Amino acid sequence: MTSEQYLLDRFGPLMSMAQVANLLDRSADGFRVAMYSDSELSRKLKPAVVRVGRRVYFRTLQVNQALSLDTPALQA
Repeated sequence: MTSEQYLLDRFGPLMSMAQVANLLDRSADGFRVAMYSDSELSRKLKPAVVRVGRRVYFRTLQVNQALSLDTPALQA
């Protein structure tokens, strides 16, 4: 099972801010602050943002690509 399929099975097509924070092992408030600052993480994840009313969601497939979860680790 690929990480893409795992994330889709676990979260569906959209992930809430709390779910992404949990995936990154961060607090929801800390992740929210990191997303509103200019950081490497926010630059990678901002294209995945979808707003539904006042709620913020992230496209699961784009989160997978932004975090490069399917890329094999470099071997030394």
